[in-house]
Amino acid sequence: MTTQQIIAFSVIGLMMAIFIWDRFRYDVVACCALVLAVATGIVPPEKAFSGFSDDIVIIVGSALIVSAGVARSGIVDAAIKRLFPNLNTLHTQLALLMIAVALLSAFIKNIGALAIMMPVAFQFARKSGVSPSKYLMPMSFAALLGGLMTQVGTSPNIVVSRLRQEMTGTSFTMFDFTPTGAILTVVGITFLLFFHWLVPSRTKQNHAIEDVVEIKNYTSEVAITDQSTLLERALSDLVKLGDGEVIATAVLRGGTRRAPFPDLTLRSDDIVILEGPSAAIDRIVSQGKLKLSGKPLTKDGLPDRNIISLEAIVSQDSSLTGLSAKELALSYTRGVNILAISRHGERLKERLGSMTLGVGDVLLLQGSRASLAALLQDFGLLPLAQREVMLGTRRRAFIPLLILALAMATTAVGLAPVPVAFFAAALGMVVFRAIPLTDIYKAVDGPILVMLAALIPVSDSLRTSGGSDLIAGWLGVVAMNLPAWGALGLILVSAMAVTPFLNNAATVLVMAPIAASFATSLGFRPEAFLMAVAIGAGCDFLTPVGHQCNTLVFGPGGYKFSDYPRLGLPLSALIILVSVPALLFVWPVK
Repeated sequence: MTTQQIIAFSVIGLMMAIFIWDRFRYDVVACCALVLAVATGIVPPEKAFSGFSDDIVIIVGSALIVSAGVARSGIVDAAIKRLFPNLNTLHTQLALLMIAVALLSAFIKNIGALAIMMPVAFQFARKSGVSPSKYLMPMSFAALLGGLMTQVGTSPNIVVSRLRQEMTGTSFTMFDFTPTGAILTVVGITFLLFFHWLVPSRTKQNHAIEDVVEIKNYTSEVAITDQSTLLERALSDLVKLGDGEVIATAVLRGGTRRAPFPDLTLRSDDIVILEGPSAAIDRIVSQGKLKLSGKPLTKDGLPDRNIISLEAIVSQDSSLTGLSAKELALSYTRGVNILAISRHGERLKERLGSMTLGVGDVLLLQGSRASLAALLQDFGLLPLAQREVMLGTRRRAFIPLLILALAMATTAVGLAPVPVAFFAAALGMVVFRAIPLTDIYKAVDGPILVMLAALIPVSDSLRTSGGSDLIAGWLGVVAMNLPAWGALGLILVSAMAVTPFLNNAATVLVMAPIAASFATSLGFRPEAFLMAVAIGAGCDFLTPVGHQCNTLVFGPGGYKFSDYPRLGLPLSALIILVSVPALLFVWPVK
C-alpha cells in the first residue's frame, strides 16, 4: 500500500467511527473529514468543494422540494384514503407504503417514488401517533429493492447493461432483471414488515422552535357549499376526514343551532363549528371542498395569490382585548380574516365573529404579508412562530403530481438526465406556486446537503489514491480458490461494501470488469457475476450516504448513522443468502 492509500483508508475509517459514535452532528463530522483530507493531501485543494456541484446534492435537494410540494397538495393522501380507508395499524400502513414505493421504483427513479410517498408516511405517522422514523427507513430500503426489478429501476442496472453490451455484444433487456429482482423485493419487504421494530423511534434532529409549537384546540367554522363533496352526507363523514383529531361542537342551520349528532345530514349553507389542530381542519376543508369563515381576499379585483396564514397571540397590551371579530371587521378594514381561535383550557362553541377576544388567545390569521405585519404592529399581537400553517392557504392539488410525472417521463425516455429533471421539477413547484417562495429553503435540509457535499471528495479519495483498485486485486486473489457460489457471494458482498464510499454507478464501473474477467478466468459465464455487482451496488442498507434514497430520509427521520446497520445489516445478510442461489438458478454459470 502506498502512503496515499493508507491515509485515505485511515481518514475514511476514522470518519465512519465518529459517525457511529454519534457525539457530533453529521455535517460537522463530514466537514472536519474534508479539511483533514485536504490537509493530508489525499484531496487536492481545487477539488475540495467539488461535492457542492455534484449531481447527488442537486438530486437530493430538489427531491426534498418536490416532496414538500406533493405533501402540500394533499392529493396522494386523499387518494390513499379513498382507496384504502381502513388502514389503521402500523403493519397495514407500512405494507401499503413499501409495496407502493417498490412498484413505483421499478419504473421510475427510486428517489422520485420515495418523494411521492413520503408525505403519506408523515400523515400515517400523525394519525397513528407513531414516529415517522418507523416508516421512512423501511420505505427507503423498499425503494432500493424495487429498483432491482427492471433495467431502468436503478443506475447500477443501466450501467451493468451497457458494460455487458461492450463485453459480449448483447445488453441485458428491460425485464432480464425481473426474476431475481422480484424475488429479492418480496423477500426484503416481508423481512421489513416483520422486523421493522429494529428501527428505533426517532425525532427530527434539527428542530427549529416552530417545530415544537403546536396548538391542538383551534376552533374554526366551515360552511357547506353546493360544490362540497359532503353535501347531503352525514356529519360523521366530515369528521372522519380529520382522522380522529377533530370534533364538531355545533352545526348552525339558518338561525338555529343543531346538536352535532353523527347522523345529522349536512345541507347547503350549514355552518359547522370544528375543534382540532389546524392541519387536521385543513384536511377536512380541502378534501371536503368547504368554505372557511371570512371574505375572499382579492387584489385588483382578482384572488390574491400571495395569501399566507399566521398564528398570533393577543398580548396583555393588545387593543383587541374585549372586542369581538364582528366588531373589529378586520376583513373589510384590514384585509385580514380570522380563521380560527384557540383559548387554553376552554372549549369554544360560539361563532368566531361573536367571540370576545381575551389575553392569551391564539388567533389564526389569513392575509397578505404586508397586511398581517401591519396588523401585528398596530394591535399589539405577538407572532407565535414563523411556521407553515396550511389552513387558509391556496393550493393546486394536481399541479405537483403533474410536475413530478413530467420529470419522471423525461428521464425515462432519455430527454433529460435525472439531476436536470429533478431541478426543473423543483423549479416548477415554485413557478406554479405549488410551494411558496418562503417555504423553499425550509424544505431543503441544509445539514444533509452539506454532509453530502463534504463526503463526496473524501469518499472519492479511495478511487483517486488507487485504493479501490487495490481492493479489487485482493478480491481476485481470494476468489480464485472458491467454488462458483462462493465467488459469486464474494463479488456481491464486495459491491455492497464498496458502495457507501463510491456512488453506486461508480461501484459498477469499478467492480463489473473485475467480476467479468474473474468469471471468465474460472470458466464461468459472466451474466450472474454482472448481476451480482448490480444487486450489491443497488442495495446499500448500511449507511445514509451510499444511496440518495437513504440520504433523503436521514434528516426527516431523525436517524443516527448507527440506526442504518441495525435494520440494514440483517437485511443485507438475507439479500446475500437469497441472491446467490437465485442468480445461479436464473443465470447458470455453466
